[in-house]
Amino acid sequence: MKELKDRKQLDCFLHDYQIESIFNEQLLPHLSLYSFDQGELICSQGEPSHYLYVLVKGKLKVYITSAEGKTLIVSFKTPLEIIGDIEYVQGIDLINTVEAVSPVLLIGVHYKWLNKYGKDYLPLLHFLLDVITQKFTIKSYAMSFNLMYPVEVRLASYLLSVSFDESDTKFKGQVNTVSLTDVANLIGTSYRHLNRVILQFCKEGLIKRQKGFVLVKDREGLRAIAGHNIYE
Repeated sequence: MKELKDRKQLDCFLHDYQIESIFNEQLLPHLSLYSFDQGELICSQGEPSHYLYVLVKGKLKVYITSAEGKTLIVSFKTPLEIIGDIEYVQGIDLINTVEAVSPVLLIGVHYKWLNKYGKDYLPLLHFLLDVITQKFTIKSYAMSFNLMYPVEVRLASYLLSVSFDESDTKFKGQVNTVSLTDVANLIGTSYRHLNRVILQFCKEGLIKRQKGFVLVKDREGLRAIAGHNIYE
């Protein structure tokens, strides 16, 4: 994580996403702009939460880990997305792990400033209420309905989500084959079944398995399988 000392760019993001009004004059000086590299963790499940983040550029992967150590994707997120909102309102530790899929920029503000200047500010409270209610709806859908899709659909959706960022045409991600066990866990299948589907996709010319990586060759073909992307 790096803090970017660029107030002009921060103000541009606030203006472009029309969110200046949710922060009052006392809060605005305490907003900071942060950058995270691809693969870097923004926050980890179970750890104390200290910041409210607003995603303004890039793509995030949100996943949860069970008590048995199994992980499962909740969703992929693009701007405008809020991280740390539920934790702030409830005063709890982080619910999910959030990881940068592509290079990302987030506006962050420490909870101490939210408590001091924002806890009675209605525009901010209304904004958080709207965001949180949407999240609970999406999470319920993701944790139940998504697993009803065939593994082919889940893998195609996953590959599209981790390999491309619509807001950054320069980003062309790759899936590390060393982490395929993690991929199997994240999409809720076995490693053996995942390998069978990867082999099928390779034969169909959708992807190519190279040493250490899986490369997407036919993006539109994967889109056809995925339909609407179930993770986004």
